[in-house]
Amino acid sequence: MTSVLGVGSISSITLSNRSPHRHRSPAVRASPSFFSHHDNKIYGRRKLTVKAAETDANEVKAGAPEKAPASSDAGGSSFNQLLGIKGAAQETNKWKIRLQLTKPVTWPPLVWGVVCGAAASGNFHWNIEDVAKAIVCMMMSGPCLTGYTQTLNDWYDREIDAINEPYRPIPSGAISEGEVITQIWLLLLGGLGLAGLLDVWAGHKSPVIFYLAVGGSLLSYIYSAPPLKLKQNGWIGNFALGASYISLPWWAGQALFGTLNPDIIVLTLLYSIAGLGIAIVNDFKSIEGDRAMGLQSLPVAFGIDTAKWICVGAIDITQLSVAGYLLGADKPFYALALLGLILPQVYFQFQYFLKDPVKNDVKYQANAQPFLILGLLVTALAVSH
Repeated sequence: MTSVLGVGSISSITLSNRSPHRHRSPAVRASPSFFSHHDNKIYGRRKLTVKAAETDANEVKAGAPEKAPASSDAGGSSFNQLLGIKGAAQETNKWKIRLQLTKPVTWPPLVWGVVCGAAASGNFHWNIEDVAKAIVCMMMSGPCLTGYTQTLNDWYDREIDAINEPYRPIPSGAISEGEVITQIWLLLLGGLGLAGLLDVWAGHKSPVIFYLAVGGSLLSYIYSAPPLKLKQNGWIGNFALGASYISLPWWAGQALFGTLNPDIIVLTLLYSIAGLGIAIVNDFKSIEGDRAMGLQSLPVAFGIDTAKWICVGAIDITQLSVAGYLLGADKPFYALALLGLILPQVYFQFQYFLKDPVKNDVKYQANAQPFLILGLLVTALAVSH
């Protein structure tokens, strides 16, 4: 939910494209998503009817091209366009454009978070009803609330995108203002409706999943929109993004099949520090736009060399701390399994990311993040026993 599960990238826990998707809106920035960032011109000074405040007055008004560049000029691919990641081909089909705005590449981490929450509950059973509940929860977290978050983030990042990625749907004028606003509301209301349905289905006396969805959706809004616009602060914005991708979907999945407890809340929030590191990965490709718009992403605030070490430090130290927690909880086999999944991540950090975080961010995430999300499942299984 950062929208409920997802304020935004971990795209895969982040391959998401920044729109700059963030507040971290890096080239693949992911906005917080449920669980955790036209007329044919930029609406630079027009007030959004989404009830969102106007863009910050001190932001630079960047002009977007009147016409989107041709696919061949942008060097994009249709596959990237459907996933909503950088390097997308230009598209005129409105449904494909709508899908692109939801950034499907950012859905898997939220879906996986639901799986981890269900596993951690210890009450999930492989029967038709439980599988159906899990699928609905995944739809709420991924396509609906993460899609809402990503579309909202793209709207508020339209001026930064005009600098970093002027060929994207909104700054290029490929989709109108009214169509973007309609999509934001439909995805939000659809996600909240599914959350309410899940509470009824699970027999909750208190609509805990609905509350999580509302909280995640609000987090997504303040992450992207003025006056708070959390993405403007590299530390707060990135942690909000990490929590939306890890903690919120996990909580939703666990609440659906069991009960939340303080230990799980603390553990998942700790894991969200690793999500903060993953979110920083997406900031490196948006340095130019972030600096022009006054956004204090960590690469802008500390420089590339320092920020890349903050990034890998947050990812590695967090997972090592969780492994230590599992060892202290007398679960040595789970702790060793988690350590085994950390080692390949460290290898890929030195192989790709630390050498050139701007050039190799996507390659690093594609190779390393599968091990991180498997570590999440190992942790979930450990706490369920």
